Amino acid sequence: MRPWLLAARPRTLPASIAPVLVGTALAVRVGHFQWPVFLATLLAAVLLQVGANYANDVFDFLKGADAQRQGPLRVTQSGLLSPRQMLAGTALVFVLAALVGLYLVEVGGVPILMVGALSILSAVAYTAEPFALAYRGLGDVFAFVFFGLVAVGGTYYLQTLHLDVLALVVAIPPACLVTNILVVNNLRDLDTDRAVGKRTLATRIGDRASRLQYTALFMVAMGTPAVVWASGALGPGVMVSWLSLPVGVRLLRDFWAAPRSAALNPILARTAQFQLLFCALFALGIGLAR
Repeated sequence: MRPWLLAARPRTLPASIAPVLVGTALAVRVGHFQWPVFLATLLAAVLLQVGANYANDVFDFLKGADAQRQGPLRVTQSGLLSPRQMLAGTALVFVLAALVGLYLVEVGGVPILMVGALSILSAVAYTAEPFALAYRGLGDVFAFVFFGLVAVGGTYYLQTLHLDVLALVVAIPPACLVTNILVVNNLRDLDTDRAVGKRTLATRIGDRASRLQYTALFMVAMGTPAVVWASGALGPGVMVSWLSLPVGVRLLRDFWAAPRSAALNPILARTAQFQLLFCALFALGIGLAR
């Protein structure tokens, strides 16, 4: 099982957990919560991310993008699993996600069916042709939309069966912080991606601009609770999320100090951890925001 666990990239899985916590917290605040729906949503989100990671592993290998990578071990490139095995594993994980999704479709109807189908399609299209979103500089947009806006909004909708603007506003911090995971990944791989023609946003805008992008996304995430409080949409409880600020500032400082190399690998893991920490506190704050 070790190769499959490695390919799932467990250190990045908070990316799919955090938005479910935020969307659920907002639903609880308005008086809607069902444990089976929460657990099924969480499981589906994690399975979708694992499927996306598996697809990324095999399709990057098939396109020759992993030959000189500095990141954690890729199982297809290393020969631990064959491309056929990885493709089969990818399909199996998406089938499992779809089976869980059948229950969620029963709860949420056609909108959830469309969201689920688009999520699976986009996860494959992230690195697979003819779309290969990551190779066209659209990976950051994909992460922001699907791991942020869609994940939080979809979670809230499944609990309440309606969607409002506030659900999309509180989705902004998870969306920003999950995108930062990708920013670190693409900055680390900037040189090797450029060499194989993988035109990520980092290869297009360069090192310094990528670091500024990370900083801007961090600041937007941290600023959103204050804006929501100031607008009167939620109470001061949302500011409990700022308890994560010292951790975030240290992370930001270390990110700027780290050279563009494998030294960014710990920063990537810490970025995922910070996203989960911030979002857990943000979810708690939403519950307290009376």
